[in-house]
Amino acid sequence: MPIYEFRCCKCQDIFELLILNEEDNVEMNCPRCKSENFERVVSVTNYCMRGTSDRASGPKTQTRRCSGGTCTTYEIPGPTG
Repeated sequence: MPIYEFRCCKCQDIFELLILNEEDNVEMNCPRCKSENFERVVSVTNYCMRGTSDRASGPKTQTRRCSGGTCTTYEIPGPTG
């Protein structure tokens, strides 16, 4: 059940839509001004680790040089796929 974030192009309000099923008919308009002109925005994520101070169970980072300077990849523990 993904939650998508959108920005209204008319009033600049940011709102969320929960899409339960691709086949569902979801009302797609701004809850503030009712405009149907909006764009999808990249959502901010948050990750919090709990548990022991064992670094083996925490995120792993890999930093390497790339064309823009340096790039870092974070591998966060948890289920995949």
